[in-house]
This record gives sequence, C-alpha cells and structure tokens, in this order.
Amino acid sequence: MSDLTLAPNIAGADDFYAELLATHEGLSKSDSDALNARLVLVLANHIGDRAILTQALAAAALKSEE
Repeated sequence: MSDLTLAPNIAGADDFYAELLATHEGLSKSDSDALNARLVLVLANHIGDRAILTQALAAAALKSEE
C-alpha cells in the first residue's frame, strides 16, 4: 500500500498556484465551487487508488478542523 504524499511535490508550485487562481478569475462563488468540485473529481480519477483517496479525505478533514 502506498502512502499519501503530503510534503511539497509540485514542480513549479508557484506557477501552478497562479494558474489555479487565473482559472477561477471572474467566476462567481458557486461557479468557483463547482470548478473546485470538478477538479477534485478529475484528480481523484487520475489517482484511482482508493486507499490513497481515503487517506487524502482524512488529511483534508484534519486540516479543516485546525
């Protein structure tokens, strides 16, 4: 079983963040939320490993409790 990678792991992280923000630019809150939901589903499908996805859900839930 693989473990979820939580350490920084995105090449060009600042560029990706800028691209993400630009993708949301001009969207309403509901359209932005829908874009985020679609992005989560696209990336979850790409990952495909249910154990990793379960770990990701748990990690995301912990971050929202802090």
